[in-house]
Amino acid sequence: MSPADADGEPGGEQGVADAVAATDAVAATGSTTAADGGTTGATAGAGTGPRRSVTRRSSNSFLGDAWVNVKRWNLKAVRNPFVLVVSLVQPIIFLVLFTQVFGQVATGAINQGAGDISYETYLVPAIVIQVSLAAAITSGIGLVNDIEEGMFEKVLVTPMSRAAVFTGKTAAEVARIAVQIAIILGLGVLLGAEITTGIAGALGIIAVGVLFSLWFVSLSNSLAVLTRDQESTIIAMNLLQFPLLFLSSAFLPLDSLPEWIQTFARYNPVTYGVDAARALMLDADVMTVLGVAAFSEVWNTLVPALAVLGALDLGLGAIAVYLLGRASSASAR
Repeated sequence: MSPADADGEPGGEQGVADAVAATDAVAATGSTTAADGGTTGATAGAGTGPRRSVTRRSSNSFLGDAWVNVKRWNLKAVRNPFVLVVSLVQPIIFLVLFTQVFGQVATGAINQGAGDISYETYLVPAIVIQVSLAAAITSGIGLVNDIEEGMFEKVLVTPMSRAAVFTGKTAAEVARIAVQIAIILGLGVLLGAEITTGIAGALGIIAVGVLFSLWFVSLSNSLAVLTRDQESTIIAMNLLQFPLLFLSSAFLPLDSLPEWIQTFARYNPVTYGVDAARALMLDADVMTVLGVAAFSEVWNTLVPALAVLGALDLGLGAIAVYLLGRASSASAR
């Protein structure tokens, strides 16, 4: 991937740099002196009256601004693949170790004397959600790196839409999350997991993982803007990741866990993400925290789970865009 496309469209960091340069150029024209001693630009008259500020907008559309940011963040990922590898390795370790160490014991708890669901099949949806969490954490870390390197301030002074900046960044990240989830599904099948719903179900699980990741991406970026510190962001997000995973239906059925964990799991977003992915894995209604019977079989789990995750995505996404806009205003002052 080159910094700029052959047809002149700005790409990656070069596109942001071009936008900064364009902004500076427009500002400079506001006080350009004409040859006859007059002035041209933002003033209403030559030396009379107050100077009027010029509202500068990006020459790109919303999608154009978002696409510039998609390319920039993908380019950063290619240049530093270590973060992506780390976010994938940890879930793989969990998948291999949990199935090998706890497989026989957990299988009994899952089936409770009836059924033949393997622990590999039961665990893969949980690891899919773990991948989404781990990869979403790196989103905030990437933003903090931008802040520390001064790139964040440069982006804020460009005329690009703040919502487009966040949308482009998020789109690049969820695309990588989708690839990571596909790798986990493939590895799970190799270890003996069975996706009852086939390829359509696998694509659905990837979609659930992406939908789940959006609220955590938003939270990660919000913390990054608030703290502007890499260590604080990493510590805060890791403190959330493991309690959310273990205090849910991820690794064992809720009815085999203490009552206080069952109560917490009812309000835990991970429970809804795992249950939605597991319903597609098993082609069955697996949700126990909500008793929904208005739909048929697997949809009794999918509809409420997707509704909860969608509401979280919209709410936290709006907060992230608001904080980004507020950071832009503070930078301008």
